Amino acid sequence: MTSRRRSPSSLVPAGLAAGVLAAGAVGYAVVPADAAATGAPAPSFTSYAAPASLTDHDNSGEPSIGDDWRTGTTMYQSSLSTYAVSWDDSTSPSTAHWSDVSANAGNGCPQGSTVSLDPILFTDHATGRTFESQLSGVDSLTCWTDDDGRTWSPSTGGGIPSGVDHQTVGGGPFSSTGIGGLPLGYPNAVYYCSQDIATAFCAVSRDGGTTFGAGVPTYSLLDCDGLHGHVKVAPDGTAYLPNKSCGGSQAVVTSTDNGTSWTVDRVPGTTPSDADPSVGVGADGTLYFGYVDGSGTPGVAVSRDRGRTWTDRQTVGRQFGIQNAVFPTMVAGDGDRAALAYLGTPTGGDYQDEANFHGEWHLYVDTTYDGGKTWTTTDATPNDPVQVGSICTGGTTCGNDRNLLDFIDVTTDSRGRIEVAFADGCVAGCVTDPQHQGRDAWATISRQSGGLGLFAAYDPVS
Repeated sequence: MTSRRRSPSSLVPAGLAAGVLAAGAVGYAVVPADAAATGAPAPSFTSYAAPASLTDHDNSGEPSIGDDWRTGTTMYQSSLSTYAVSWDDSTSPSTAHWSDVSANAGNGCPQGSTVSLDPILFTDHATGRTFESQLSGVDSLTCWTDDDGRTWSPSTGGGIPSGVDHQTVGGGPFSSTGIGGLPLGYPNAVYYCSQDIATAFCAVSRDGGTTFGAGVPTYSLLDCDGLHGHVKVAPDGTAYLPNKSCGGSQAVVTSTDNGTSWTVDRVPGTTPSDADPSVGVGADGTLYFGYVDGSGTPGVAVSRDRGRTWTDRQTVGRQFGIQNAVFPTMVAGDGDRAALAYLGTPTGGDYQDEANFHGEWHLYVDTTYDGGKTWTTTDATPNDPVQVGSICTGGTTCGNDRNLLDFIDVTTDSRGRIEVAFADGCVAGCVTDPQHQGRDAWATISRQSGGLGLFAAYDPVS
């Protein structure tokens, strides 16, 4: 369960112009991971910070991001606010237009934007439906929209029983081999999962997230720690719930029968971590696992049989000298293309030591174009640190360095552009003064502006 606090700073980062904040510069560095790079152009990124006029612009720890492939609108949520971001790609770099579309009584969902223990957002690419979920304890206050936040509809929130912490919402096609009934007026399954200390529960909606069935235990304390990452659904309907500690390794917890039963599939060679792992699923079902190892370094692994066996497990970020990483988040496009985003620093040691750790953190994105055999690392914020100093991942016991809270998020648009949602903890004077350890949490999107995306169909013609 996460605590909420508003950053004391109301400073506007450098780059404010006409309601659009450009936080950071376009920049990238190309480095191989464990194997030789494939020669694909490295992605480059441009960062866009939310306008200061938005309510939670500087209160945006653990943001979620989704993209409506029908309209091209990016949805961003943190705290009690949901933003819709439209893009003008006729300019270079593109121009972002932010608007507050938070659910409330006035636009159709009275429980929206009222109170929260944890926020989470999910957009179903195929249908364009977005879910705004605010944890209320043993359930959530949830709303959904089919028009990018102009109007919202209420949901029962989740299944009962459910956990009291760190809920996640995801969705995708129903499994043809599973039981659990037929869809009711909406083509895809919607999953609501949440955790307790000793177990986790997932419930499935067959009516587009308006109501949910009963919560089903996914594992017990004998299998895994209670904490889990965010649920993802494959094109064939397989659901994956990643966990950072299952019997001495990290794992995905897998359902092939529409959430009726779950199996723990461990990732050999990984060790338990403070950071929730993440999965991305390619169009052909290739499963990519992104994680931070117990040593603090970021890593990846690939499965082509629904998590039963794993290949190409390797450390990434090596030639940037990354010694500590937090908040790994994974997305995939074509079967052979995927991206892992995380906050990383080349400074070693205890990154949670608020008094003595002085590392500089940046947003890094690792991409593969050959099915996970090789990865290319990009510093997506080369001229603008995301944080200077410690980052606490110890939950509500943290001090002043928990401004970024527990995770970041990544998605892709319909053309395969990578979009990363993060909270920028280092703005204004912190960017230019290495002694200034800012503790902001400014809503920011880093969007791919160059290089190959995750869908080969949109590669530039040579």
